[in-house]
Amino acid sequence: MASRLQDKIAIVTGSGSGIGRTTALLFAAEGAMVVVNDRVDAAGRETADIIKESGGQACFIFGDVSDSGSAQAVVKQAIDAFSRVDILFNNAGGSQGVKGALGDTDEEDWDKVMKGNVTATFLMCKYILPFMVKNGRGSIINMGSQFGVAVVPSFAAYSTAKAAVIHLTKQMSLDYGRYQIRANCLCPGPILTPGHDRFLRSKPDYESAISERNAAVALGRMGLPEDVANAALFLASDESAYFTGSVLVIDGGYDARLCSA
Repeated sequence: MASRLQDKIAIVTGSGSGIGRTTALLFAAEGAMVVVNDRVDAAGRETADIIKESGGQACFIFGDVSDSGSAQAVVKQAIDAFSRVDILFNNAGGSQGVKGALGDTDEEDWDKVMKGNVTATFLMCKYILPFMVKNGRGSIINMGSQFGVAVVPSFAAYSTAKAAVIHLTKQMSLDYGRYQIRANCLCPGPILTPGHDRFLRSKPDYESAISERNAAVALGRMGLPEDVANAALFLASDESAYFTGSVLVIDGGYDARLCSA
């Protein structure tokens, strides 16, 4: 067993499936005690069970971290159980199914996307930071998106939310660096998560949809959850000890292809 995170305590929000689950499994394989969090009870419990069945250490804490009370409860339960948290991966978020230009976006949908991405990240950071300050160390990894770096049509709410997450990350790196707390942001491009795969399968021609997505990427393939999880592992580990305020784009050259089009 590798041990890049040996004896560290990590919270991974939204780890019931996709990138969150893959990252939680990798963190555990690298020696971390993983606090699995998800707003879907069965999915979160399944992730924790997979880790334990593989010989790792994990517990599950249910909660929608875009809600203040739930976010506080997740942090409190983790601290009560382990006395500290060394790593926070704010993976929970997503487009919430909202798509459209600004003028076509309902206020309710706008608020939903902001709450699921910006507010959830803000709340978890707000409630974990006092404990990291007390410990004099910590690594916070926030989930941005390639959409927060490069503008694409018809994702006004989601792109704006992820751009806000990127800037929040940079602000935290400045404000909390003196406590040896690092804050970095991952910005994935096209990643073939289970949710993305279901979306592509809803298309009239699944194989064509896959081919089009692959062709849009300089490396010729969509990313996998493992590609993002490996980047999260690097930022969680001591190997990235001099990384803070960084925005790591994981898109296989998707942005480069857009810029050259």
